[in-house]
Amino acid sequence: MADRYLHLTGTAPGRFLTRRLGLPQPAPLRRWTLETPRLDGPLLHLTAGTSAVAGVAETLSRAGLPLTDRADRPAAIVLDATGVATAAGLGDVHAALHPVVRSLAPGGRIVVLGTVPSPDDHHQAAAQQALEGFVRSLGKEIERGSTVQLVRFPGGASAQAAESTLRFLLSPRSAYVSGQVIELTAAAPDPVADPAAPLAGRTALVTGAARGIGAAVASVLARDGAQVIALDVPGAREELERTADRLGATALPLDITAPDAADRIAAAAPDGLGVLVHNAGITRDRRLANMPADRWASVIEVNLDSVLRTTDELLEAGAIPRGGRIVATASIAGIAGNTGQTNYAAGKAGIIGLVRSLGPRAAADHGVTVNAVAPGFIETKMTAAVPLFIREAGRRMNSLSQGGLPVDVAEAVAWFAQPDSTAVNGQVLRVCGQSLLGA
Repeated sequence: MADRYLHLTGTAPGRFLTRRLGLPQPAPLRRWTLETPRLDGPLLHLTAGTSAVAGVAETLSRAGLPLTDRADRPAAIVLDATGVATAAGLGDVHAALHPVVRSLAPGGRIVVLGTVPSPDDHHQAAAQQALEGFVRSLGKEIERGSTVQLVRFPGGASAQAAESTLRFLLSPRSAYVSGQVIELTAAAPDPVADPAAPLAGRTALVTGAARGIGAAVASVLARDGAQVIALDVPGAREELERTADRLGATALPLDITAPDAADRIAAAAPDGLGVLVHNAGITRDRRLANMPADRWASVIEVNLDSVLRTTDELLEAGAIPRGGRIVATASIAGIAGNTGQTNYAAGKAGIIGLVRSLGPRAAADHGVTVNAVAPGFIETKMTAAVPLFIREAGRRMNSLSQGGLPVDVAEAVAWFAQPDSTAVNGQVLRVCGQSLLGA
């Protein structure tokens, strides 16, 4: 559904009116296209104090933007704050960004590099945790469609671990991601043979793929070279087949809650699943006092239990080979809660627990990473049916003052799915424009 307010604020009378009334003035977001695959302008690399991570400059040189040492309308700024280990050292963060933050081009990116807070050094832990509050606050004041993120390195990691993450964050693919903290592991990235088709040779299965976010995920994974299997309930067969035909994908009509779902998924991908995306989900909203047991059980079964069961069975059967990627769909409702959605929020919070617990063990035991996206207000047929005032609140209550698109979620999934995202594991990325709800 078209965002008429966003269109209005793009006109001169609309800008004048909203400015006089003190209303939000969202900037149109620039997303990835074949014609605009990268941001316009150079990357300014700054350091607060001394870097504690080797190879940052070399890694940034491969991030897709030309490096510059001039603060003249850069498209992106990367501040290396990995060496900040004291409260006094935070002054270097201010000193580095204060003179240049106004020069950032509209729709620009700021990425702060930090390290994981140490359990053994409370001064370092305090200084590095301070960066999180700094980044989240700067994301809320940067405006003009720009975004701010924090990327944390573990002790002893090289900057190469962050290469795929920096390419994603410093590109139009991350347009609706802001105020996020991404914590890397020290795992070495798997090589990518063709950067234009990083998923070539891999089979990717997407559940709930007939429409909306699932169809967008299937489309972006196919764009990146994957052979896609699009799964949805048999009742959506016609729409599922249209989506699959459009992408050159395989349609798999299947109820993900079926007892033999994992077996049928494995049979559809005899050479193994390189990427498994758990996107299928349902809502059965009602306040807890008015919610019968069947409405509770159906949401938990589809949104959480089926994910747990099929993931366990596919891993145990070896159907997801080493180097595989599992990406699940959580929600900001699972982080912040939502009236009338105790069942939905419980299921989506459960997905977060799954990712944080299984991620390290799946990497150690199977060589597979496990991550999740947590969408905020995304413009779909479902949100178009939301009452007007609630819909407008959902659109405006984030730092970018607008709803996201299904492709925004899909781009985040594709980043998780890439072979060189090995160091990204156990993470839950909010694709919500830095919603004011939740942490």
